[in-house]
Amino acid sequence: MAIKQADLFWGFNQNFVSEIMAVAVKDSYSEGEVLFYEGAPATDFFILIQGQVKLVTGEVGESVYTISQVGETFGWSSLIGRTEYSATAICSSATVLLKLDSKQISAIIEKDAENGLLFFKRLAGALGNRLLRCYQLLSSRRQKDPSCN
Repeated sequence: MAIKQADLFWGFNQNFVSEIMAVAVKDSYSEGEVLFYEGAPATDFFILIQGQVKLVTGEVGESVYTISQVGETFGWSSLIGRTEYSATAICSSATVLLKLDSKQISAIIEKDAENGLLFFKRLAGALGNRLLRCYQLLSSRRQKDPSCN
C-alpha cells in the first residue's frame, strides 16, 4: 500500500487507512505538468509516490519548496479551511501521486474523531518540518548573498 509509506498515516487503525485508500486515486504525471495553480480552488490533497514536484509562487514562479521524498504531502490548503492553493505545483520530473479529494477525506476524519485528531497532529508536524526547512534555506541564502538582508 503506497499510502502506508506516508509518515502521515503511521499508527492509524486499519479501518481508517482502508477508508482513506478507498478514495485515493493513483495518477501519473509528466514532467512540466501543472497539478494546480496558486489562487485556484483548493480541492485535493496529494501524497508523493515517485518523482518530484516544485512549489512556486508569484508571477515569475519563484521556487519555494520541492517535494521529493516518498510519502511527502502537499495541497494541505484543501484540508485546513483555505479555499485557494497558496502556490502552484509543477512536476519537475515524471511523477506518480496519490490524489485525495478533500471533501471525502474530511468526511472520513469527521466520523472518526480519534484518528482525525491524530491525522491533524501529524499534518501539523509535517507542515512544521517544512517551515523549518524553508527557514534554513532562507538563512543559507542570506549568508551567501548579503543583499538579501
